[in-house]
Amino acid sequence: MMHHRFNRAVASMAALAIGVLLASPLFAGDGNNSGVKLTAVQSANPKAPGLASPNILSPELTEVLLAQGSSKLENTSDLTNFYGYDNDGPMLPAPGDLPSLVHKVEASKTEPDKNTYLILQNQHGADPHYDYGTHFLFQGHELGAGGKGYITRINLDADGAHRVTLLATTDVNGQSLPTIDGSTWYPFSHKLLFTSESGSNATVVQATPDFPSTVEDISGIFGRGGYEGIQSDRVGRLIIVEDIGGKTGTTNPHARQPNSFVYRFVPYNPFDLKMGGKLQVLQVMSHAHPGPIVFGSNVDADITSQDVQDLHTYGLQFQTNWVTIHDTATQGTAPFNANATAKTALGTPFKRPENGQFRPGTSFSEFIFDTTGDTNALTEAGSRFGGFGALFRLRLSGDSGILSLLYNSDVAHSGFDNCAFWDANRIVFVEDAGDTLHTQRNALDSAFLFDLNVDYSNPANQPIRILAEGRDPSATLDSQFGGMPGFQNDGDNEITGWHLSDGDPTVNGLLGAKIPTPFRNGWRLFYNQQHGDNNAWEILKAKTGDSEQDDD
Repeated sequence: MMHHRFNRAVASMAALAIGVLLASPLFAGDGNNSGVKLTAVQSANPKAPGLASPNILSPELTEVLLAQGSSKLENTSDLTNFYGYDNDGPMLPAPGDLPSLVHKVEASKTEPDKNTYLILQNQHGADPHYDYGTHFLFQGHELGAGGKGYITRINLDADGAHRVTLLATTDVNGQSLPTIDGSTWYPFSHKLLFTSESGSNATVVQATPDFPSTVEDISGIFGRGGYEGIQSDRVGRLIIVEDIGGKTGTTNPHARQPNSFVYRFVPYNPFDLKMGGKLQVLQVMSHAHPGPIVFGSNVDADITSQDVQDLHTYGLQFQTNWVTIHDTATQGTAPFNANATAKTALGTPFKRPENGQFRPGTSFSEFIFDTTGDTNALTEAGSRFGGFGALFRLRLSGDSGILSLLYNSDVAHSGFDNCAFWDANRIVFVEDAGDTLHTQRNALDSAFLFDLNVDYSNPANQPIRILAEGRDPSATLDSQFGGMPGFQNDGDNEITGWHLSDGDPTVNGLLGAKIPTPFRNGWRLFYNQQHGDNNAWEILKAKTGDSEQDDD
């Protein structure tokens, strides 16, 4: 009991110190202060067999390549020798070669996912005599041969031979890392946190940023689920969003039951997450009946329920609670199924939340998150029942809050995934619509800029497309192989790892602490063009005549 009182005292002192920092002018102000006027890209890139197309950005923006799948790692391993390709096949198929159940025509593409940008001193790599600089971009890899993931670091100040460092393929116990989806920097413990959707494996690991990285599985504390987005507030509480697809219906065969949760982890000591804490689930109270919104065994009824319709109705507000579902102080640290436990505790399922961020300038009291939806134009749920996904605004106050709909998606704006605030009022969400929906709507993925002060219930108000992603030749070729027995790679490119940060590794640098100023004051913008060539990009301000103007 003594250490619990000590932990609470330490946490209280940390909260007080951080509160003083947040009260400084560094965290003040609001408004559209990015200094970059963005012109909308008029349409998405079409999808057609054999058609490879370039990325199209707003004319005020340009992009530079940082690394690609074929970039040689400075330190190789049995699993991989390259940034985005495993060692289980050639980079390109031999002429005339076709996939089969016993033969891979090309290497498994590892899909570098979320980016985390940090400015760090005295970092090392495989070459003990090389100066690796101070600017670094970290990734976990989402797919790989045998379900094995790994962690890479792009050394932004380094030459080609030292450009990409393989930080880890195993944890401290020698266990292979899971395939990785989400990442964030946790300044309290000075460690990276990575999440995985592999619910039966290590779903949360913490890693040191230097080489070689020390990686520890801490999912016995957080539970195991389909975890993806993960963000910390100013006192070290973590919001985690989960992406687990639900069951399809009988009368709704193209729609899925909501089956994923939004969690909050409250640590006993943010400086050492291994000391445990409480895992909580978001519970949303119904307008249609007394009690929370929950779903059961009647899949079709749940897909088109009044509760789901209400959640996707503009203007409605919902009371929310954080409900504790696991406490390490009394229940220990043995791995447990967070998704099943959340259902038992009457948490509210959503249709595949994937990512979210705290709104800057709100002292971490407002969290914006997405739901991906069914990624199928034939979904019987439609926009009315969230079949194309949505964006939600969660206003937090202690253990309660208010949830409301920010944007209800349609087939042309669907499958939202990664996100980053552009400034105090605007946030970018990028699509991961999937190859099925790409084909159905003849449109590849886009990145959209949303204004939180705009009323999107008015159909005339729509977000601004700032990136129409293309499809590189490798992904185009993979699309031709799609569906053939034994072929393991995706046939589309996906926008992922959309990340805007000034690299500050202190508590001041938490996403949501400062109001971003893109391309100024050290703020840098990155994303990965997943699948295909697995390109990692940095977006820069283009040199145009009016690029210094404020947005209208």
